[in-house]
Parts: sequence; structure tokens; C-alpha cells
Amino acid sequence: MSDESAIPSDRVSRPVLEYPFDQLPEPGVAREIAPGVLWLRMPLPFSLDHINLWAVRDGERWAIVDTGVQSREIAAAWRTLLGPGGALEDGVSRVFVTHMHPDHVGMAGWLTRKFDCPLWMTRLEYLNCRVLVADTGREAPEEGVRFYRRAGWNDEAIEDYRTRFGQFGKMVYALPESFRRLRDGETLRIGEHDWRVVVGTGHSPEHACLWCPELKLLISGDQVLPKISSNVSVFPTEPEADPLHGWLRSMERIRDTVPDDVLVLPAHNEPFIGLHARLAYLGQGHRVSLDRLRRRLAQPRRVVDVFASLFGRAIDEPRLLSLATGESLAHLNYLVHRGEATVSVDDDGVAWYQAV
Repeated sequence: MSDESAIPSDRVSRPVLEYPFDQLPEPGVAREIAPGVLWLRMPLPFSLDHINLWAVRDGERWAIVDTGVQSREIAAAWRTLLGPGGALEDGVSRVFVTHMHPDHVGMAGWLTRKFDCPLWMTRLEYLNCRVLVADTGREAPEEGVRFYRRAGWNDEAIEDYRTRFGQFGKMVYALPESFRRLRDGETLRIGEHDWRVVVGTGHSPEHACLWCPELKLLISGDQVLPKISSNVSVFPTEPEADPLHGWLRSMERIRDTVPDDVLVLPAHNEPFIGLHARLAYLGQGHRVSLDRLRRRLAQPRRVVDVFASLFGRAIDEPRLLSLATGESLAHLNYLVHRGEATVSVDDDGVAWYQAV
């Protein structure tokens, strides 16, 4: 699932982006946004209530990019699109998935089985998705409990984590047993055009964007969004990870690789023009947040003590608590890895961070 952060960028001037389309496609309806490229929009059962999907003419059929979460509503929308008179009635040639979150990969297995077609993903996204799906029905591991205790969670929050653990697989239709690997920098021929794979990290392990120089299009998934900032988090499986560094480096790579004149096709919000300005704004927003965090760490703080500095408000909703914890740790780990902060653990197993 693509979970978006609310890190404020109050010291950064928000760029003016251009949004060429004033009408959104309804579920089950497609809108052509370039020759042979269709915009699909599906509902999501979250506070972020939609996802954009894309169909690219691929010979006699359509290549699909991202699929929506596994749900009755999205399955019904796909059946309308693929049925007689639907925009995709010619069928599906292959399925591309930008990354492993359920709103992107959720229906990939359903589509690939229905049309006996291959799934294309990066290796780390495919394998990580299989691992998370395998957690379905398991009890929460003690390593996870210790991870959130270390962050300063109370007993009620820990119990909620135990209850919610293992839900990932319920939103993902069974993946095929094999896949075609997407590699950073490779060029794919989809229909009449070449598309280049541009990989980013931070939001997910090996997120694939697809760039078509001839059509001047960038399918950005969650790596670049126009109105919200993609969640960059640390998880119990790798508690000392430094995803924010990877995310900032990825933004620089995308800026240096993809021209500014592309139409960006994001997974959420609307297609837009103004890639480089948006990348600069997102990067500067995180740097401003790091500055606020450095000041907050003048005294020892737990992870849960820095939420106000990063998000501008208290975090009390259980689902947001895990997101805020992961994103706060991404910023704290960034400072620790660069020797700008230290961390010590008290007798209760709670970590305390302080600026150097």
C-alpha cells in the first residue's frame, strides 16, 4: 500500500505545477492521455482513496502498469474495462508493477492468470512482496514488538500492532510463481515505443519508473507524486536502515536522467508537468525536516517524541502511528549514520536520540 507522509515543508516555496487534464476517469472507464496510452483510476479503501493505473497499447493487446488492491470494487472495474465494449476488451499482453505495495500489485496475479501473461517487476519488489504475503496469519514476531517498544510505544499500541500484523496478504491476489525481472537502465519495447526503466529507492526497495522519451511520459508510481510526499520508512526487518539517503539520491538520479518537459503520470493525484521543480521541492522538504529534527534533539528524545517536529501535530491514530514511527526513524537513522546524532537504549529497551 502506498502510504503518504505529511511532512510539512513550511520553509520551502511550493512550485506551481501544470495539470493538463481537468476531468478524472471514473472506475471502469479509460481516458487517452497520449497516443496508445490510457489513464485508469480505481478506488481504494483508505484515506488515500484512489490509485491511477496505466494501459499502454502493446501490439494487439494492452500492457498494464499497476493493478489496484485486491477488492470486489476493483475486480468489478477491471471486468468492465476488459469486457465487451470495454476500453481494454482486446486483452492484456503483460503486467508491469512499479513496486510491491498492495494498491499496485494487488490484482497482478488475477490479471496474469486471466490472460496467461507474464508479470514484470524488479527482483527486490517481487521477492519482498512474496515474503510479506507469507506473513499472512502469523503471530507478530517478538522482533517487531521490541522494535516498537524501542521507539517508545505503550502497551495499547503494541497490542494493536499484534492484532494488525499479517494483513498484507489479504490485499494481494496470489502472485504468479515466476516473473520477468526489470533492471535499472534497460530499454523495453512496448508496442511502438521504447520505454526506459528508472529505478528509485526509499519508498520501497527497488521501485521501477517507466520513461518514454518519444512520448515524453514518465510513469512515476509512488516515487514522484505532485501533491503528497511518499512515505519513507524504517521497518522492523531492518531497524538500522537508511532509506532517506536512498530516496534523496534517487530524486537526484531521476532529475539527472529524465528531462523536465515530460508529462508525469503518478500513482496518486493527477498527471502533471513540472518534474524538476517538484523533485527539488520534495528534497528540500526533507532537508528542512532534518533541520527541525536536529534542533529537537538538543535534549534526548524517543522516536515518539519527535512527531511534532516532523509532522507538525500529534499522532494518535494506530495506522498513522506505525507510518509516523517508520518515517521518524528514517530521519533519525539518517542523522545517526552521518554522525550527527547518537542513540542509547535504557533499561526498558527504549531508544533515546540526541544531537552531537
